[in-house]
Amino acid sequence: MGRTLANKQSIVASLKQNLSEATMVAVINYQGLTVAEITDLRRRIRPKGGICTVTKNTLMGKAIEGDPQWSALEPLLKGSSAFLLLKDDIGGSIKAYHEFQKATKKTELHGGVMEGKVLSGVDVKAIGDLPSKEQLMAQIAGALNSVTAKIAIGVKEVPASIARGIKAHAEKV
Repeated sequence: MGRTLANKQSIVASLKQNLSEATMVAVINYQGLTVAEITDLRRRIRPKGGICTVTKNTLMGKAIEGDPQWSALEPLLKGSSAFLLLKDDIGGSIKAYHEFQKATKKTELHGGVMEGKVLSGVDVKAIGDLPSKEQLMAQIAGALNSVTAKIAIGVKEVPASIARGIKAHAEKV
């Protein structure tokens, strides 16, 4: 039995809502996955702020229609598509997908879209290889801490070197 028009409109509205919160969308071919495997993929990416949704390409096409940020998805809408809507930890979500893909060996990454630009599967994988948000924050904090320590040592040294200069000048006189 086909879906009713109201049901299809509800699905498109839900997709539009999820897309409005996403930073990136990755498209995978999910053909051959069981319901349990799709559930496993969803479970893996959910903690990273990702959503895996399986929907007809025509419904996703209607959801992205006229949206400059997501209309670049159009060429990726073919075959049995599942969509990874990623918003928080994009790299972590992609890493979680790749771990899932290595375990099942059943999916194929078609590509993705980020900031209105189409990304190849290789580009999406490269994003997954970037350090996580937490790792980057730790690196920045470490760098700032190092700079702050050097400034503090430098500032502390100024009065001491002025005092040494005055003492040296006084001893000359």
